[in-house]
Amino acid sequence: MIALGIESTAHTYGVGIADDRGRILANVNEVFRTERGGMKPIEVTEHHYRVAKEVVMRAIEQGGVSYKDIDLVGFSRGPGLGSTLLVGAIVARVLAEKLKVPLVGVNHAIAHIEIGRLMARAQDPLIVFVSGGNTQIMVNSGRAFRIVGETLDIGLGNALDKVGRGVGLPFPAGRLMDDIEGRWISLPYTVKGMDLAFSGIVTEALRRYKNGAKLEDVVWSFMEVTFSMLVEATERALAYTTKDELLLVGGVAASPRLREKMGLMCKDRNVKLKVTPPEYSRDNGAMIAYTSILCYKIHGALKLNESSIKPRWRVDDVDWPLLPLPSLDDA
Repeated sequence: MIALGIESTAHTYGVGIADDRGRILANVNEVFRTERGGMKPIEVTEHHYRVAKEVVMRAIEQGGVSYKDIDLVGFSRGPGLGSTLLVGAIVARVLAEKLKVPLVGVNHAIAHIEIGRLMARAQDPLIVFVSGGNTQIMVNSGRAFRIVGETLDIGLGNALDKVGRGVGLPFPAGRLMDDIEGRWISLPYTVKGMDLAFSGIVTEALRRYKNGAKLEDVVWSFMEVTFSMLVEATERALAYTTKDELLLVGGVAASPRLREKMGLMCKDRNVKLKVTPPEYSRDNGAMIAYTSILCYKIHGALKLNESSIKPRWRVDDVDWPLLPLPSLDDA
């Protein structure tokens, strides 16, 4: 089975092609960028409409397949920005109807987890999902993902974007912030058991910047504090769940600084750290394509009149047993 998947939850419009042996045949992504102002929904939605057709065609070409080879079309159904989710949903519906193949709506968070499990060969780990709108620590119960810790306000990725925008960095700012080195300034540190909160730290970081603190000191200290908070909550979750394997997924998982901190903690606890490669940790079409095959096996296809988007679709609202990973021999 070969699936084409469309990602459009936020700033990335991506199209991937994967098969049921776990092979990624294509992964083409276009990211909305701006020099200032962050991500305005009307602008990013227009960006996705503008590149939609071209990205699909490039993915077909990169994958070395034709449209008649596609057996399944999947799309990010949620969570995400409503207007950008609609772009992917509309393109997916049109393709599925035209090709006369099943249509599948994928939970974006589960797609991050499943591409991470595939790439890192993680069987049943403690999962740390950290992206723009999400920061969650979870395990799979055998029937669904259960959250043991999460952000109480905004996701860590959004917090990074807010600070980046506030100090005048281009959007998305995360990759630039990773390379900034500075000196320590004191910022709030908010961990509540296995839950976290980031809004107050953002406010204080930007206040310090407006009062004359250097950009590099604010950015470096902000990342040092927030990443340390996440590592502390994760270590507590490892002790609680007794897992010996940790899987780090989501766009912020691409940060070398976060991977380093998690690695040191895991080494101290004799836990195996597994991380999604950067190409697949950030939002991408390949993760939707691969996960749409799993979703089809678990839940079947969607009827066209039942394929509405779900902007607030939580990962723990989805029945999702962990299926066996494809054999490396098959891949």
